[in-house]
Amino acid sequence: MPKRFVSIWFRYLLTDREAIRLKSLRELPVAFTEQDHGRMLVMAMNGHAENCGVKPGMAAADARVIAPGIQLFECKAGRNIKLLTGLAEWCLRYTPLVMVDPPDGLLLDVTGCTHLKGGETEFLKDIVNRLRALGYTIRPGMADTIGCAWAVARCAESGLLVPPGGQRNALMPLPPAALRLGVELVIKLRELGFYQVGSFIHLPKSVLKRRFGGNMVLRLYQALGQEAEFLLPLKEPVPYSERVSLLEPIRTREVIETTVYALIDQLCKRLYAEGLGLRSAILTYLRIDGKSGQLTIGTNHPSQRTDHIFKLFALQFDQVAPGLGIEAFILDAAKTEPASDKQNLLWNGKPTADSEEIAELLDNVGARVGKDHIHRYLPQEHHWPERAAGNTTDLTQTPESAWPEDRIRPVQLLEPPEPIEAMALTPDYAPRQFVYRHERHIIVTADGPERISHEWWLEDGGYRDYYVAEDEEGMRYWLFGTPNDLPGQTRRWFIHGYFP
Repeated sequence: MPKRFVSIWFRYLLTDREAIRLKSLRELPVAFTEQDHGRMLVMAMNGHAENCGVKPGMAAADARVIAPGIQLFECKAGRNIKLLTGLAEWCLRYTPLVMVDPPDGLLLDVTGCTHLKGGETEFLKDIVNRLRALGYTIRPGMADTIGCAWAVARCAESGLLVPPGGQRNALMPLPPAALRLGVELVIKLRELGFYQVGSFIHLPKSVLKRRFGGNMVLRLYQALGQEAEFLLPLKEPVPYSERVSLLEPIRTREVIETTVYALIDQLCKRLYAEGLGLRSAILTYLRIDGKSGQLTIGTNHPSQRTDHIFKLFALQFDQVAPGLGIEAFILDAAKTEPASDKQNLLWNGKPTADSEEIAELLDNVGARVGKDHIHRYLPQEHHWPERAAGNTTDLTQTPESAWPEDRIRPVQLLEPPEPIEAMALTPDYAPRQFVYRHERHIIVTADGPERISHEWWLEDGGYRDYYVAEDEEGMRYWLFGTPNDLPGQTRRWFIHGYFP
């Protein structure tokens, strides 16, 4: 498929569109100025001002002389670039590859996109009509190369749609300025009698380079397609992206859901074919009034399931404001990861943190309450039980060590341990009874002790003797006593957890 580019030239790029929409100014010359080295210069004007002789770069004082009644509006430096950037974002409804072309244009790579509007002619007509409805005077050009599209948009009297392979014939009647050359070189070519590109296009490359420099040769051969030229898009393209342009704008939630579901399904099929899963995605909707909106979702596990991803977006559909109607949707896979082989789950009946069921459950909960409210506990290398588990919101973090399975630990751990009043037959034995929160418990059996030493490199302290104690009602508790092997020490007892 040959490359196709569109160059849009804004003949009157006014930085304050609302000003020229005022009825009192529609028939008056209007110009916008910027301050440059202490002087006010004209940066843009409307057709009435141009007909009076006002040109870009002219001093504001001169513009007032040659165009009586001209309305001058001061704009901030760089406002044109800001306006072009906004227009470039608006053009993303036509193609994901749009580039700002200062000072007054845009470049679009429309390869493979023109069929969405019924062909190249209808594609250009749609762009022109909609931008004119916004108040702009534009000229578009379409060709196989950026240089040729730029040339015909600004210099051709007709033939703005150059057929594939027709850039040589399109360039020949155009002036040398159509090749994006510097002013000095254009003047030099005119002095030598080269009024059209066709008058020197057949000269050997070595002759052109020797007489006019390498830049002139580069621009000529770029326009002809014999030298590479790349478009630097405003928005970096995502490797996995799907879009749909609607024949008629839609507004109802039912139609929006159907369209988004089909778009997600199309993306998931691509990811499945390449063994990838979706981790985060951005859904952009474009309205016919030029406004847009975005919905963003994320998953805890690479997902290829259309239903699951659609449910995550559906939770945010109340935020979609269709206005007069939505004309296009763009679904970008902002982050993808290799999807695990599901066959290994057939041999393991226990779902883990990496299982699809757990990941989807966490996605649904996180979409409702926020992912920051979901925590995970990972084993930590510490002796004290209350320090043996670390709290993290990163559900994909890999633990540095495994949970100990050779030791008995309660399901519910108290932090910090709570003191109890206990009575033991001898200091080294488990207590026979204890009082906890004003309630007395008679111990009928106890296992232990399990001695856990303190972490001397972190703090001063002794050891703990832990017991698993069961009372008369069948409740099991995790108790420990402090050291009592030094003169003057008295063993203190604590409850640290409960067993089911």
